[in-house]
Amino acid sequence: MQKRALIVDTEAETCNLIEKVLTSVGIDSLTLNRSSEAPEILREGKFAVAFFAVRMTSPDGPELTRQMRDSTFNRMTPVVLISDDQRPTAVSQGFEAGASFFLYKPVDRERLLRLVRATQASNEHERRRTRRIPVKSRVLLSNGAQQIDGESVDVSMEGVLVKAPRAFPVGSSVNVAMHLSQGMRPIVGAGCVVRLSAGNQMGIHLGRLEMTESQRLQEFLLPLIPGVK
Repeated sequence: MQKRALIVDTEAETCNLIEKVLTSVGIDSLTLNRSSEAPEILREGKFAVAFFAVRMTSPDGPELTRQMRDSTFNRMTPVVLISDDQRPTAVSQGFEAGASFFLYKPVDRERLLRLVRATQASNEHERRRTRRIPVKSRVLLSNGAQQIDGESVDVSMEGVLVKAPRAFPVGSSVNVAMHLSQGMRPIVGAGCVVRLSAGNQMGIHLGRLEMTESQRLQEFLLPLIPGVK
C-alpha cells in the first residue's frame, strides 16, 4: 500500500517543499491550507506521517496533534510540528501535545529529508511493536464480580486476542492476567474490550499496563518477532 502523508500549513512554499521531499522517498501527500478541514480527514484515513504548522487558525498544530493522539487510526503516527518559534516553552507545549519532531522555518531541504527518514524508522519500530504474535496461553479477564477464563490467540505489545466460552461487551473495562509461560508470573493490568469476532473472541487493548508490566511483556514478545534481536 502506498504511504501517505498529511500536510497542514497555510504557506504554499513550505507545503511544496515538503511534498517534493516526500515524493522523493515514495510517500504521497495530501495537503490542506485550511486546518478546519483536517479533523474529519484524520478520523477517516491512516497516514504514515503528518506535518502541522504550529500557528494556524483553530485548530492549530498542537490541537491537531492532540486530536491525532486521541484518534483510532493515527494514534501512533509520527507528527512533525512546523514552527518559527524556538522558545523552550513553545517546544515543551508541542511535545506535551504529542509531537514527535519539530521542523523550524526556514525549512532546510536536507534536514527535512533526514527528518522524513527518521519518521519512517519510527513507523517501522511501531509496526514491530504492534505486530501480533501467535501465543496460546491462559488469560483471566474480570469485570466487577464477573470473571472469564480464556485462552490467547495472539498477543502484541498493545493488546491480546482472547478466545473464551463467552464475551464481555465492546467497551467493557477489564482486569487482565496473562499466564504467558511456565515459571513466569502473570502479566497483570487493566484493558478494554475494543472488538468482538466469531467464536467469542475478544480483542483487548492493553492501554493501561503499568510500566513494569509493559516492560515484562516486551521482554517476552521481542524475541518472538522476526527481525528483532
